[in-house]
Amino acid sequence: MGRWGIAHIFASFNNIIITITDLTGAETIARCSGGMVTKSAKDEGTPYTAMKVASTVAEAAHEKGIDRVNVKIRGQGGNKALTPGRGAQAAIRALVRSGFKIGKIEDVTPIPHDGCRKKGGRRGRRI
Repeated sequence: MGRWGIAHIFASFNNIIITITDLTGAETIARCSGGMVTKSAKDEGTPYTAMKVASTVAEAAHEKGIDRVNVKIRGQGGNKALTPGRGAQAAIRALVRSGFKIGKIEDVTPIPHDGCRKKGGRRGRRI
């Protein structure tokens, strides 16, 4: 019987950050971001980079004895986009391929209860 952890996946459109913690969420076991595995800034949010980030994190977590994870996916949220970025799905797939058993997947994107005003002005963003 292996140890459980939580994989926190933050996927915006420009970056992806994966952190694996213990079940309380207090102690970080492994973390990696798009900028740590790719050289160019434009590639930080791509699915390929997300796969590389996930495999890097998985390797570190396996060394510490974690082989099962619950996944929490988070998009930008707030007054920005509520959908996770392109790398979220690829990251989950890569975690499964690297040998993790997945317990549950939940979306923890912060949702505003009518908070701040969106950027772009009264008429929206004009191109």
